[in-house]
Amino acid sequence: MQAYRSPLLEREHAVEADGLDAGVAAHYGDPMREQRLLESGEALVDLSNRGVVTVAGPDRLSWLNSMTSQKIDDLAPGVGTESLVLSPHGHVEHDLHLVDDGETTWITVEPGTAPALVEWLRKMQFMLRVEVTDRSSEFAVLGDPSTDTPPAQVAITWVDPWPDLGPDTAAYSAVDPHPAFGRAWRELVVPRDDLEAVVGDRPLAGTWASEALRVAAWRPRHLVDTDHRTIAHELDWLRTAVHLHKGCYRGQETIARVHNLGRPPRRLVFLHLDGSGHLLPEAGADLFAPANDRPVGRLTSVVRHYEDGPIALGVVKRNVPVDAVLRAGDVTAAQTVVVEP
Repeated sequence: MQAYRSPLLEREHAVEADGLDAGVAAHYGDPMREQRLLESGEALVDLSNRGVVTVAGPDRLSWLNSMTSQKIDDLAPGVGTESLVLSPHGHVEHDLHLVDDGETTWITVEPGTAPALVEWLRKMQFMLRVEVTDRSSEFAVLGDPSTDTPPAQVAITWVDPWPDLGPDTAAYSAVDPHPAFGRAWRELVVPRDDLEAVVGDRPLAGTWASEALRVAAWRPRHLVDTDHRTIAHELDWLRTAVHLHKGCYRGQETIARVHNLGRPPRRLVFLHLDGSGHLLPEAGADLFAPANDRPVGRLTSVVRHYEDGPIALGVVKRNVPVDAVLRAGDVTAAQTVVVEP
């Protein structure tokens, strides 16, 4: 199968991203300027490699509610929410950006994951009145920090709830106000044939810019800040993606047990990296604490922010001292506690 390649890569100075974000632009020649345009709400981000899945039918909301971490059986049309598909042991398998239009539930997911999600959902369909469809070939996603009325071609808009707490959830960070307080971010789902028309003359920012602002907002991203052992508590993900008293679903026992009886085994940290050298450590690099020869965690996201310089997110063992200056290779990393130990 040929890899996806966005038509917006034909724009002047576009440089394609690699890894998970392959197929869209990492930047258009000036990543720092693109961050400023994105922060001010002027630019759009090409996220057209994200998967788009729809669930139609009268049982769709109660069915999705029974299988995922968020309470969505009473989701009002047009209200965006986030829900996780968990393994039986509570590990994160999919992050669903959900919004319902009154007849159909629209879901966007990380690039390349829509087929696996659709396959799993169809296995769980049984006799319920639902129809699951992978619409990734028909619809594309644009990241938009604006609150203006979307263009007419937009099929549906998902507004990111981060970092606002849901009605029955918990925060694992004691920082108040949260650094993402007041953040505006939404996904515009548009017909692929209308992608370039919707962008029009608005400036474009690449994923380097959007990732830098995401990291600064402490916003976790599936397949970037997660691994096969990740539970939602470790990333402060309960705040937007988990309802604590909605009833049983796969993985719910782990959510409840860790929340009620203890703390997660690992915790998310925000890191300021020493930028005096020319090279930064890559995501996935081991993190070490002073006088510790064994890794205490790993970097998950590494970016250059237009104001804060080199910053990162990492996951470390819960018992790592909160005042420890960490190290990734030869680069020191000063930690800010996100998830309390």
